[in-house]
Amino acid sequence: MDAMTLYVPRNSPIHRLDPLTKMLYVVVSIAAAYVLDNLWEVGAVMLTSFGILLVGKVFRNIMPVIALSFLLILSIVIVQGFFNPANETLLYELGPIKFYKEGLVIAFRLTMRVINMVSAFGVLVLTTSPTELVERLQQKGMSPKIGYVILSVLQIIPQLRATYGKIQDAQRSRGMETEGSLFVRIKAFFPLLGPVILNALNDTRERAIALDVRGFDRDTPKTYLNEAKSYRYSTFLNILLLLILAGLIVWRLMG
Repeated sequence: MDAMTLYVPRNSPIHRLDPLTKMLYVVVSIAAAYVLDNLWEVGAVMLTSFGILLVGKVFRNIMPVIALSFLLILSIVIVQGFFNPANETLLYELGPIKFYKEGLVIAFRLTMRVINMVSAFGVLVLTTSPTELVERLQQKGMSPKIGYVILSVLQIIPQLRATYGKIQDAQRSRGMETEGSLFVRIKAFFPLLGPVILNALNDTRERAIALDVRGFDRDTPKTYLNEAKSYRYSTFLNILLLLILAGLIVWRLMG
């Protein structure tokens, strides 16, 4: 994995796809999970994203991101199981705690939609170089300024993680306890947070100055470091994805 991005270099068919096709898949996959209502249908959409991640050899890389969504998933299950207005059928009871079938069905559906959303974005982010994605968008007419914003967003988490690691090592060398029990880790986290944020702001300022020196704001035509790639089956896959989404919408309306 690139230290400054979430991109994972692999030799796979998914990596060789057009970044715009993968962006379209993200939209179609998330939309399909909300257009469909049956648990099995939503589950099939989620498994499709899993299958693409497996083909792209990056399934293991998406698991930590899904794990970070655990608190959100747990809150969905608790809120829907307890308080959903549609709750009628008591599923099981533990003292004062009552879980209802209707709420849990809704919670499972929402959980699969959240996991599918994370996985669909993983298909794009983990298998697409940010530079390739931004250059592809700019070749389609997108403003370089918007491209820079997208590139910065894709790099912000790895950059903060790398900065946090450096500051943590520096503070550890000065005697700060950063490892041990959960309480020790939490205690060390907040003193490190301030320097990480200040360092990130300083990096942003320095990057803005560097871009200004290089004439980023000039209106002259921009050139690209990498040659434009040709992507096989790009048009076919884009049309297929749009037809699938249109078909699912029609099916839902008719059903």
